[in-house]
Amino acid sequence: MTSDAITTLLSIASAALTSEPPTDIPGGPFHLRDELLAILADRNGFYALEGALHVLPASAGESGLIHWNSHDLWRGAYGELADGLLFFAQDVFGNQFALREDGVVLFNVETGDQELVATTLAGWAEAVRAEDYWTGWSLAHAWQVRHGALPVGKRLLPVQLFVLGGTFDIANLRAVGAVDSLRFRGDVARQIKDLPDGGRIHLRVVPHD
Repeated sequence: MTSDAITTLLSIASAALTSEPPTDIPGGPFHLRDELLAILADRNGFYALEGALHVLPASAGESGLIHWNSHDLWRGAYGELADGLLFFAQDVFGNQFALREDGVVLFNVETGDQELVATTLAGWAEAVRAEDYWTGWSLAHAWQVRHGALPVGKRLLPVQLFVLGGTFDIANLRAVGAVDSLRFRGDVARQIKDLPDGGRIHLRVVPHD
């Protein structure tokens, strides 16, 4: 049974991204994993808030949770920064929502930092619907008013990364494939993870195979 907060979020969401019933999902915190499966049994993957929130389906295909959490797709670019997390959704910038032992966290894809959103998925559903901070909805809306609907499979990548001083405005955003964006920023996150605030950054760009 879904909570009122989850029901409200689903009421403003798209249709399910797959007509298949949810398959098993990767291991994670037991109680939260069951809560996630309950949501996906009701709506197996969806977009909400004008596409600013993307919840992945529990399916066996390339767009499903098992593939999304595989080491070889993008999370390997983050190394140990991504350990202990089950990624299940993303905001408009590609920051990842993940299940952790103590609740749902937002994984900052530019730094690898983790911020607790809520201790339950019901709390997460209430937070993402109520606070623009968690999804970037207002910028997603403004960008799409100017450029049209955000294509499926793409997120908004800052031309100048936010962690490097890029501004939160539509002039600094472009639509990029989500996986390519994550691989690039994972490499950056690992390079800067031990730098002190204000430290000088010299990025090493290495092409992926």
